Amino acid sequence: QVQLVESGGGLVQAGGSLRLSCAASGRTFSNYAVGWFRQGPGKEREFVVTINNLGDSTYYADSVKGRFTISRDNPKNTVYLQMDSLKPEDTAVYYCAATTYSSGTNRRLYAYWGRGTQVTVSS
Repeated sequence: QVQLVESGGGLVQAGGSLRLSCAASGRTFSNYAVGWFRQGPGKEREFVVTINNLGDSTYYADSVKGRFTISRDNPKNTVYLQMDSLKPEDTAVYYCAATTYSSGTNRRLYAYWGRGTQVTVSS
């Protein structure tokens, strides 16, 4: 099992930045790809970005491409999501999730989930 804990959310003005962290414990973190998903008010949970287990392959949703950057530090068992040029429509609870698949945009591929961290972007 892998336990995931997100942190770094908060309230920020449009155009601002936040850096989310996803700290993992349990099994060997470098065996897992990690994805970030988000769920806005009244919306379905949607894919944001994924990174493979070694950190050398990433895939972004079009809505965040060029604004968000995912990275990972396997010795520290942590994945980061740098979010720049934030927009009000980025407001959501952000979840990190881990999968033994190489990567994926479908949330059903991810067996392990954190509890989420709230990001609120004011206009």
